[in-house]
Amino acid sequence: MEDKRLTELLDREAIRDCIYRYCRGIDRADEASLRSSYWPDATDRHGAYSGPVEGFFQWVLEAFKSNPRNIHQVSNILIEFTGRTSAVVETYFNALQRGAGRDGVVRQFLLAGRYADLFEKRDGEWRVAQRVVAYDWVEEQPVLEGSEEARFGVRQPVGANFPADPIYELLGRSNAS
Repeated sequence: MEDKRLTELLDREAIRDCIYRYCRGIDRADEASLRSSYWPDATDRHGAYSGPVEGFFQWVLEAFKSNPRNIHQVSNILIEFTGRTSAVVETYFNALQRGAGRDGVVRQFLLAGRYADLFEKRDGEWRVAQRVVAYDWVEEQPVLEGSEEARFGVRQPVGANFPADPIYELLGRSNAS
């Protein structure tokens, strides 16, 4: 009985770590972190995109070229095991997103919603096998004028994409790719 409870605790922590890797990947334009949160055969229904996760990756990688600013915060992670190697996971998120759309116009949004995920454990590792993003709130916000340098002022360093963000230097990955 004790081993089963310990395994469940470790599995819960591994699932949470996977969710956090996704946030780092999407916020820092870190393709390796993003890919490591999904199984290669996963599916994703994510706003305008619905289909195999590889298509989602290509959609996101194209958006990364416009140097968007994203911040995702997750909470209320409810994990319900449906078997030894599967779990249904509901994760609440808040996201601030600013970037140019396909029309070149920069827009900014506050989003809130939930990741409704099917997680699978394969070879001892938990990742997303199926994701549906349920949106509960969307608010377009005014885009402030001026450069980020002027807005942030002495609040340095400003968060950046992979590999320039300070976390990668600490991780020893700044020159790894």
